[in-house]
Amino acid sequence: MGKTIAEKILSMHSGKNLRAGDFAVCSVDFAFGQDGTSAIIIERIKQLGIKTLKTDFCMVIDHSAPSPSEGVSRVHKKMRDFAKEFATDLFDAGCGVCHQVIPESGRILPGSLVLGADSHTCTYGALGAFSTGVGSTDLAIALATGKNWFKVPETIKVIVNGSIPGGIYAKDIILYIIKKIRADGATYKAIEFYGPVIDKLDMDGRFTMCNMTVEMGAKAGFMPVDIKTIRFLADKTVPIHKVKPVSADKDALYQEVVEFDISKIAPQVSCPHTVDNVCDVGALKNKKVDEAFLGTCTNGRLEDLKIAARILKSKKIAKGMKFIIAPSSRAVYLDALKLGLIGRLVRSGAVVVSPGCGPCVGTHNGVPADGEVVISSANRNFKGRMGNPNAYIYLASPATVTATAITGKITDPRRFL
Repeated sequence: MGKTIAEKILSMHSGKNLRAGDFAVCSVDFAFGQDGTSAIIIERIKQLGIKTLKTDFCMVIDHSAPSPSEGVSRVHKKMRDFAKEFATDLFDAGCGVCHQVIPESGRILPGSLVLGADSHTCTYGALGAFSTGVGSTDLAIALATGKNWFKVPETIKVIVNGSIPGGIYAKDIILYIIKKIRADGATYKAIEFYGPVIDKLDMDGRFTMCNMTVEMGAKAGFMPVDIKTIRFLADKTVPIHKVKPVSADKDALYQEVVEFDISKIAPQVSCPHTVDNVCDVGALKNKKVDEAFLGTCTNGRLEDLKIAARILKSKKIAKGMKFIIAPSSRAVYLDALKLGLIGRLVRSGAVVVSPGCGPCVGTHNGVPADGEVVISSANRNFKGRMGNPNAYIYLASPATVTATAITGKITDPRRFL
């Protein structure tokens, strides 16, 4: 019997012949923390008396960047001091969101094993890596020993068929899949994505879909490593000889195989207060919205900003609307400036903030008031996610978010395309 991608990668990193359900200690290739989790990582390393890190490591200041408070500034200083002491990389305030700047750095390779002290570390499965989020103490142990323990997950094979309709984007596709599989339908499973729709997606779309596999409970998600992946890595100066794709065997044993045809789906919207509470955009027609947010590790990339600028053209956002935009990295911000996208977005009435996570996690730059309704391109809409448990968060594609910013009501973006 053949193996899945998860079984192969964990076997390679343990030196053992592993199958789903097995436990093993595996070598970790790369690990990282962000400013919401790194303080505990640093404390644990100090408690263990570690002087040398055994795993390639970096930190990213993105969740509260620039610092909105004295307490956060202390955390940032602790991270800067640790980076100097251990000669490790630090992506400081303004560099961008961890799940954008780390792939941009060329550190993530197909077949690698990656741990992040952030739940959306599964994003890097778009590059064929087994990447998953862990707690700060678990990550500190990986830094101290170069290894950690893993239970090999079962795998669900997801095949996405059909052709992509106009006005439909990767965010719509993954929301549709989450609606069908449900928020707990893939708990501690790996997801392998296949099919003609996946083959057509650009890398930005693949990152979007892998990013949200955790929203159905998955431990990791994998996209096929193809010419698009190789070109992305080459653009990040990764030598071609280092790109060693890991693919599933034809006779791999899957926990389940599910197929979806997205040829006729409408733009999708996730409603408060769970991600799998998804409906067609038409079901929410005329729902008044107070704030629109475009950004995050899910949908703050260059293609997302292009979509928003194309829909806005010379239009203005609705009176009374707040439209907040956070590019996912400094590189994305600079590219958007060169293309004239930022000027178009600002002239429409949008507020462009520093690259980072702030509005998504509710630390600053757009916390809603009691009773306010937000439509966001983020990945979560739990109560309090954006900083106020008395607000209501809807999730949608960048196109739907932008169309809604224009009208002030949840709007089908196809009317502007």
